[in-house]
Amino acid sequence: MEFTTWLALAAICLMGAISPGPSLALIIRNTVQGGRLHGVATGLGHGVGVGVYALITALGLALLITNTPWLFQAIQYGGALFLAWLGLKALLAKASSQLEAETAHAPRGQRGALEGLAVSFLNPQLAIFFVALFSQFVHQDTGWREGILMMLTAGGIDALWYSLVALLLSHGPVLAQLKLRARLIDQLSGLILLGLAIKVVV
Repeated sequence: MEFTTWLALAAICLMGAISPGPSLALIIRNTVQGGRLHGVATGLGHGVGVGVYALITALGLALLITNTPWLFQAIQYGGALFLAWLGLKALLAKASSQLEAETAHAPRGQRGALEGLAVSFLNPQLAIFFVALFSQFVHQDTGWREGILMMLTAGGIDALWYSLVALLLSHGPVLAQLKLRARLIDQLSGLILLGLAIKVVV
């Protein structure tokens, strides 16, 4: 892949990463409730999910998903259920101080990484996005080498962006202000996630 082609791919991946959606809502919520480690782990997990989808798409397997209705529908409903579960969890969350006291010994980083991975990998719209995006960059002779390059580009940009968001949010004064509004953030995040779950199904 030529450098100019890679730059174009990287620019589109960056625009996709910074666009608001369920991923940003999850990063904000996990950073506010769990702190810097939890937020960064969520961002890294999300990047892994994005990278896996990028590799699948680059090798032509995402076309199989979109052309096999029952498989695509299974992924679609699984993603919607997960988004709805995250939304209800956010709406029913306890106050931040109570949560921190009760989950002080919970494996936050691991849980955050798994949530980030799931919210990206179970999002069927991501498959459609990559099919549309990579149709301009994938050719008949695309092999593992270019596929891995696309995976590292898409997943790396996504992970770096959300990790940066988590780091900025967890900076002392910023996080202190966010914690004062943790309940409001939970409610807004929950509504966004539930709305997107409904949108996926409808």
